[in-house]
Amino acid sequence: MTLPPRLAPLLEEFDFARTRLTDRLAGPAVDSGNGTPVAVEPLTDEEYRWEPVPGCWSVRRHAEGPGERATLLIGAGEWGRDATEWPHPEPPPFTTLAWRLNHLGEMLTLRADHTHGTRSLTREAYPVCGDAQSAIAGFDAAATAWREALLAADDTVLDTVGHSAYPYGGDAEEAFLDVVWWVNQELLHHGAEIALLRDLYRWSPRG
Repeated sequence: MTLPPRLAPLLEEFDFARTRLTDRLAGPAVDSGNGTPVAVEPLTDEEYRWEPVPGCWSVRRHAEGPGERATLLIGAGEWGRDATEWPHPEPPPFTTLAWRLNHLGEMLTLRADHTHGTRSLTREAYPVCGDAQSAIAGFDAAATAWREALLAADDTVLDTVGHSAYPYGGDAEEAFLDVVWWVNQELLHHGAEIALLRDLYRWSPRG
């Protein structure tokens, strides 16, 4: 299938943001932005679950229960992600790198499924990762699934309202092209947050 011209720049942006985030997490280097490689230490489990301030939301074992101001742990398996039913707490809790990376993986996996898959996956069925290596692999698999959903879209699909049936957003009321744009900005801004958390971890004193 020929890639629709309107989709091409959004796919290029997605690929760039995905590669940049993966490189920032796994190393051994990331493009500084001008083609110069900057060395990156692979993400450790300690850094992955680092809580820089009191009351962070993170990923936790279901057996331990949710963190402060959270009322449930979402996700399948041993681990879950801190959450509440709507409305969410104000001000929003600070979220760890682990929380943000699992949020991205979950969002991409579920949107891919509700666009080009079974249209049945739920947050409760998404396997939350308790370690860094699994989370990076999970994000990579999720990004690949979403990319495949994009490559299956023709020009008509881009204008189709509700082509994505993702149940945790406004997808049912949005043209698919707008959903693609939204996913990109989610990846860009959470990727930037994750990069900042890596910088803070490197320079923060820890006893």
